[in-house]
Amino acid sequence: MAKLFRAVIMGPPGSGKGTISKRIAQNFGLEYLSCAQFLQDIAAAKNTEEGVLVKTYIDKRMLVPDHVVTKLMLPRLEQLNRHSWLLEGYPRTVVQARSLNELCQLDMVISLNIPYSTLSDRLSDKWIHRASGRVYNMTFNPPRVKGKDDVTGEPLIQSEDDKPEALVARLRHYKDVAKPIFDLYKAQGILHSFSGTDTDRIWPYINSILSTKLPAQSSESHQTQTP
Repeated sequence: MAKLFRAVIMGPPGSGKGTISKRIAQNFGLEYLSCAQFLQDIAAAKNTEEGVLVKTYIDKRMLVPDHVVTKLMLPRLEQLNRHSWLLEGYPRTVVQARSLNELCQLDMVISLNIPYSTLSDRLSDKWIHRASGRVYNMTFNPPRVKGKDDVTGEPLIQSEDDKPEALVARLRHYKDVAKPIFDLYKAQGILHSFSGTDTDRIWPYINSILSTKLPAQSSESHQTQTP
């Protein structure tokens, strides 16, 4: 039986984590779990205690606390104990990182380093459907009808957090909370950093390193984003 492979991808807002994650999942057959989508799915289950709790934080545009995310995320990962997986959006803090270390030994942590100017340009093109969390990019992934959600036809909005004046604060916060996580994973010898302004140019380097650790897959994408 092949050894299981567990990886985490990290990066600031707008760094392309989702795009890279989907390429990794498709090319190497990993189960892909997005923490943000996972929490959105839980929040959508309004008849559950967890759904009501998570929705309260999301509606107030607050980060879901460490202990709540960990209580929800770790059991989900335990369900994937027979699978290789890629996790995006968790851990966000060193407390979460230590909790994850207690559950399993990671094989690789991918860090995306993208210049501020690139992040600003990307996020200015980002629009969302608030109710579902669906994200559109006016350059790379535009809606079929400008300003409208593809599924519901409801208006898209630009998050206050994605506007330039808020981005500086978000990046500063990310750097502050990510540094101790990077220090932890660097000490474990599993941190790999990739820098650039173009996802298509960063991807070959990530693909090359993963190819030394995992066999490429020709099958369909493996994605797990629901609880």
